[in-house]
Amino acid sequence: MNTILNHSAELLILIFLVITFLMSVIDKLSDWKGNILFLKSHFAHTFVPPLIPFTLIVILILEVLTTLFCSLGIFEIIEEKNSNFSLLGSVFSCVILLVFLLGQRIAKDFDGARNITVYFIVSVFAVFLFQ
Repeated sequence: MNTILNHSAELLILIFLVITFLMSVIDKLSDWKGNILFLKSHFAHTFVPPLIPFTLIVILILEVLTTLFCSLGIFEIIEEKNSNFSLLGSVFSCVILLVFLLGQRIAKDFDGARNITVYFIVSVFAVFLFQ
C-alpha cells in the first residue's frame, strides 16, 4: 500500500493515459469506417485524404503500444521495479499527440489543436517524472 501512496501521481497519470488511449483504440476498432469517413471530411481540403487509411493504422499501432506500455508501467511501479515501460508509454503518448497536433494544424482546426495541448502537458509531465 505504501508503494501505491508513494507513487500516486505517477500511477494516476498512467491510468489517465491508459484510459485515453484504450478508449481511442476501442473507438477505432469498433467504427473503422466511420473514422475513415470523418477524417476524410475533416481533411477534405488538404493533401491528407489519400494517406488516411495508412496513417490510421500507424496511429492505431502506436496507441496499442502506448496502452500496453503504460499498463505494464503500472505493474512495474506497484512491484517496485523500475519505470522503463512507464517512460516508453509516456514518450509514445507524446509522439501520438504531436501527430494529432500536426493533423489539426494541417486541417486548420485550431480549437482541436488547442484541446490536444491539455493531453500533451500531462504526457510531457509523465516523461519528466519517469526520466
